[in-house]
Formats: sequence, structure tokens, C-alpha cells
Amino acid sequence: MGQKKFTPEEQGILWANQYVEKVSETTITYTQEFRERFAMEYATGKFPSVILSECGFDHKMLGKKRQNGIVRRMKANVQRPEGFSDKRKESSGRPRTRGLTDAEKIQRLEHQVRYLKQENEFLKKIEFLDRQAETECKRKQSRKKNMESSKK
Repeated sequence: MGQKKFTPEEQGILWANQYVEKVSETTITYTQEFRERFAMEYATGKFPSVILSECGFDHKMLGKKRQNGIVRRMKANVQRPEGFSDKRKESSGRPRTRGLTDAEKIQRLEHQVRYLKQENEFLKKIEFLDRQAETECKRKQSRKKNMESSKK
């Protein structure tokens, strides 16, 4: 069975909470303040349901599975070098091109050209080294054949 979906009424209740950044039918995005507070209080030994209740959440509405997910993510966030910041907001995936100024577009294209030139040089070197190794291998084989034929 899948995860419980939030009704529009439940979504409204969650939106009203100060520790919620975003709510959908299936997900909740918590504020960084909440994530830090939850981790700190959990580390002192408080139960997740108590922490959620103190922060204004109905822990029964969230369910045990979501509570366990929060605990798991908070433990992982403590270990990460970037801490509790939301990685999804940082540049991930395809770079945005909308709303760029002409200067920014030019700068991005110049960077792309430099990158592609560097990549081409790298591929040329690899190809050259492959040819060189192949030639050397052929020389060794022909020397070996000559040595064998001279022994007979």
C-alpha cells in the first residue's frame, strides 16, 4: 500500500504551520529552522511525536511512516557537509537559461566553447597515444616473429 495522501483540508492545516515551506498531496517540505530544531531536540532524547506536537503538527495526521522518514532524513542531514540546507534548491540538473541577460548568455556560451575545446584536445591526445601504443605493439610482434624465424 502506498503512502497516505493528504486531503485538501489537511493540506490547508499544514500550510498554516510556520515550519512548512511547501505541501502537496503526498509531500511536505519543512523549513530549515524546523529541520535544525527537530534534529537538536531529537538528539536530546525527545520522541518524534512530541517534537512534532510542540511544533504544531498533528503527529497522527502525518503517520508513523512519515515520522520515521523525518528522523531518518534528519540523521542523514547531520552527517552531510552542507547540513540542513535543501539540496534541491541548489543548481542541480539542467541549468536555467530563462531570464539571463545577454552578457550572462555570452559568458555561458564562452565557457561551453572553452570546455569543448579542452575536451577535443583531450580526445586528440588519447587517440595519439592509442596509435602510438598500437605501433609499438606491432613493432614488438614483428621483432618477435623475426627472432623466431632466425632461430629456425
